[in-house]
Amino acid sequence: MLAEPHPRHPGVREMLAATVYVALLGCLQAQQLQGHVSIILLGATGDLAKKYLWQGLFQLYLDEAGKGHSFRFHGTALTSTEQGQEVIAKVLESLSCPSDTAPSRCAELKAQFQQLSEYRRLKTPEDYLALSKDIEAQVQHEGLREAGRIFYLSVPPFAYADIARNINSSCRPGPGAWLRVVLEKPFGHDHHSAQQLAAELGSFFQEEEMYRVDHYLGKQVVAQILPFRDQNRKALDGLWNRHHVERVEIIMKETVDTAGRTSFYEEYGVIRDVIQNHLTEILTLVAMELPGNVSSPEAVLQHKLQAFQALRGLQKSSAVVGQYQAYSRQVRRELQKPDSFHSLTPTFAGILVHVDNLRWEGVPFILMSGKALDERVSYARVLFKNQAYCAQSERRWEAEQSQCLPRQVIFYIGHGELGSPAVLVSRNLFRPSLPSASWWEVTDRPGLHLFGRPLSDFYAYSPVREQDAYSILISHIFHHRKDSFVTTENLLASWVFWTPLLESLAREVPRLYPGGAENGPVLDFEFSSNRLSFSQPPPEQVVPGPGSVPTPSHFQVLTAKYRHSPLISAWPEELIARLAGDIEAAAVRAVQRFGKFHLALSGGSSPVALFQQLATGHYGFPWAHTHLWLVDERCVPLWDPESNFQGLQAHLLQHVRVPHYNVHPMPVQRHQRLCAEEDQGAQAYAEEISALVTNSSFDLVLLGMGTDGHTASLFPQSPTGLDGEQLVVRTESPSRPFQRMSLSLPLINRARKVAVLVMGRMKRDIAMLVSRVGHEPKKWPISGVLPTSGQLVWYMDYEAFLG
Repeated sequence: MLAEPHPRHPGVREMLAATVYVALLGCLQAQQLQGHVSIILLGATGDLAKKYLWQGLFQLYLDEAGKGHSFRFHGTALTSTEQGQEVIAKVLESLSCPSDTAPSRCAELKAQFQQLSEYRRLKTPEDYLALSKDIEAQVQHEGLREAGRIFYLSVPPFAYADIARNINSSCRPGPGAWLRVVLEKPFGHDHHSAQQLAAELGSFFQEEEMYRVDHYLGKQVVAQILPFRDQNRKALDGLWNRHHVERVEIIMKETVDTAGRTSFYEEYGVIRDVIQNHLTEILTLVAMELPGNVSSPEAVLQHKLQAFQALRGLQKSSAVVGQYQAYSRQVRRELQKPDSFHSLTPTFAGILVHVDNLRWEGVPFILMSGKALDERVSYARVLFKNQAYCAQSERRWEAEQSQCLPRQVIFYIGHGELGSPAVLVSRNLFRPSLPSASWWEVTDRPGLHLFGRPLSDFYAYSPVREQDAYSILISHIFHHRKDSFVTTENLLASWVFWTPLLESLAREVPRLYPGGAENGPVLDFEFSSNRLSFSQPPPEQVVPGPGSVPTPSHFQVLTAKYRHSPLISAWPEELIARLAGDIEAAAVRAVQRFGKFHLALSGGSSPVALFQQLATGHYGFPWAHTHLWLVDERCVPLWDPESNFQGLQAHLLQHVRVPHYNVHPMPVQRHQRLCAEEDQGAQAYAEEISALVTNSSFDLVLLGMGTDGHTASLFPQSPTGLDGEQLVVRTESPSRPFQRMSLSLPLINRARKVAVLVMGRMKRDIAMLVSRVGHEPKKWPISGVLPTSGQLVWYMDYEAFLG
């Protein structure tokens, strides 16, 4: 017999329903209590706002409406109220909904967004105060709590300071509400200007309140780089390093030119426009060490900063630059420049970057971007080393098994042959893991080839739903995702890295290219060690005369006379190449005649590029038979950064095979003392020269010239070294470190050849003066250089020679 059920306690159902109702009401109230958000778009009638930002704000509304926040969108500009309202009305009407939204629902959502959007003029401090009071009144009237305010500054950077001052003084939200200020690039022109701008903004806002936009960080594939590396750690941990990676390419090619934008482009150029920011951000995402938690903004930003700090400093030889042929004509027309004007602004650049850490030591990172190129495409491509040999013919290679096929991971940012963003991994590498809800595998593109291989060679994944970068970034601003933005610390670290290169290229004449498909191989470049160079030589053209405006066609080496001796003048890169070639030729002749080559080298900054050229581009140099001597040395330990020998060691000796017993540093440190007279270091060096160098006559001596006319460490009015019998002397410098050791003028003048290298605009005045003076070594030591039976040749770049 079944037991009868217990009688139901009266009111239990009603009590349960009441409890559920109260809980649901509490959840709804909790959502409502998240508060009201005001989004103020400055520059709301500008091109960026009309094309991307209003659509991004609409997408934010679609994503967040009904989730606990209320919104109000304030479009502002300097335009009059009537004109601004007309522009905004057209923009709002043109907004689009996601493709899966029914037309009627889309119309309803657009109407809601339009009701929440307004335009007002925002110019004076009173305007900002009025806006703040209107926001407060609205929040109070509707019984809401203010969550925060977002100010999106889609305006030129010169306007930032006034806007920041007005926001800070008149339009901050009240206690308990947050403030987020969004800034668009450019963030400075170089390190100094970036510091100034950062300091100015920092006086009004806290770091956590500022969001500097680099829209490439919002592109879906770029945003996927760290998650991809994290989700595939097991496969990548053993591969993502110098032992397996051959090189990394980070590329952004554009087919458009700069027509209509020359006023901006003439000031910034291609490196400042896209390489210093977009491509460098991608570089850090590829090269940085993965934090334990890639979802932690603080950890990601800290590891990115460490990647910046590991970048090796760039030399002028790290870059090649070009300019499409119509550019100067466009600048003359748009900026009303005279017909004689020729711009030196590069519209194309290739940069060789190295990351100096254990993971990436020796791996070249190639960054390249340009206007008026043959295709529009952006990608980051990691190519892995391949030392396999396959016995079967290529037609029998299978994509998933053959190790002879290229192995690569490609973050395909967009456009190009594929036409859409994608992550691609060679099938002979590993099968990647990506979130299936948001990425789908591409398998239906027969006949499509990427980088010379059919798409079927790759595991290829594209986003299920493509999203605009600005929509993603606006969402991240709202959700306080700081890792998608550029912090002050990382911004300044980037400018510290790029500014020296930009300064060194300021007077560099870019290679001309016709533009588009006609470019052919003219922009192809190659790299070795720390040097990048165009694969094809430039055309022969004419050198400008003194006082004329150099044009991008002025490349040829000039030969003339200076102080009655041969002069070779060119742009720095060509000059260094010529000097290095001449030194190698002298070395080969000396070894053929005498079995050895005695070369005396000066220190300082000017010869660094020469050392690097000799180290990387002259494989026929007879290093095994070369003796290296120093022309002068500072009285510091040889390992000190100030030491000339340390510079020689870093830039030349460690890269070439010179027998250690053929290297002769100056003995400035003896008996644990520096240049002590009683240690007789100068005399010891003189005796070593006399013993090893026939007649104490060097085959070649390389000198420089200081702005005061000094050479070696022989300074004006020096009591020793300018005449007499001494071969090596102790001298005093007017600047630190004061004590020096130097070859004497009489010894220098015994050389078979003396080469004087003079570079840079700072040397223009002394070069002009020395060209007119006679033999006055007491006043101008360089004027005393005149080999008694050898040859003197001057190597002077155009800035030193022509100004």
